Amino acid sequence: MDIRLQELLEKIRKDGIEAAETDAAKVLAEAEERRKSILADAEREAKTLLAKAKADADRFEEAGKAALEQAARNLVISFRTEIASVLAAIVRTETEAALTGPVLVEAIPAVLAAWKDKGTDDLAVLLPPAELSKLEGSFRKRLESELKKGMELRPFPGIKAGFRIAEKNGAAYYDFSSDSLAEMLSQYLNTRLGEIAAAAVRKE
Repeated sequence: MDIRLQELLEKIRKDGIEAAETDAAKVLAEAEERRKSILADAEREAKTLLAKAKADADRFEEAGKAALEQAARNLVISFRTEIASVLAAIVRTETEAALTGPVLVEAIPAVLAAWKDKGTDDLAVLLPPAELSKLEGSFRKRLESELKKGMELRPFPGIKAGFRIAEKNGAAYYDFSSDSLAEMLSQYLNTRLGEIAAAAVRKE
C-alpha cells in the first residue's frame, strides 16, 4: 500500500477516534449535568413535599387541639348550665318554704322599721292571700302602730311566698317575694359557679 494512502487512512482513523471520544465525552458531560439537574429537582420536590406534609400535620394537630378545647369548653358550659338550673330550682323551693309563717311575722316589722327614715306611712304590705288570712291576727298585733298611721295589709295573688311593700299611689314597690329573692340568690350563685368552673378549667 502506498505510504501516503496509509498515512491518510491513519489520519482519518485517528481523527475519527478523537471525534468519537470528544462526542462521547460531551455526551457523558451532558448526561452528568442532566443527572445532577434531575437529582436537584428531585431533592427540591422532596423538600417541598416534606414541608407540605409537615404543614398539613401541624394544621391537623392544631385543628385537633382546637376541637378538643372547644369540646371541653362546651362540656364545662353544659355542666355549668345544668348545675345552675338545679341550683335555681333548689333556691326557689327553699326560698318559698322559708318566706312563710313566723319568718314573715318577724321580717315585715323589721323591714318597715327601716322605712321610718323615709318619712312615709302611705304604704301597703302585699302578701299571698293564704298567708295574710293565716297570719293577719299576728300582723295586726305586731304592726298596730303602723296600721293606725295608715299602713294597709293587702292580699296579692301574684306572690307565691314572701311579700312586697308598695307605696299606695303606685309610685314604687319593694319586692321581697320568693321569686325576686330567689332570682337574686341564683344570680350570685351563678357568678360564683362561673368563677369555680373557670378556676377548674385553668387548673387543667
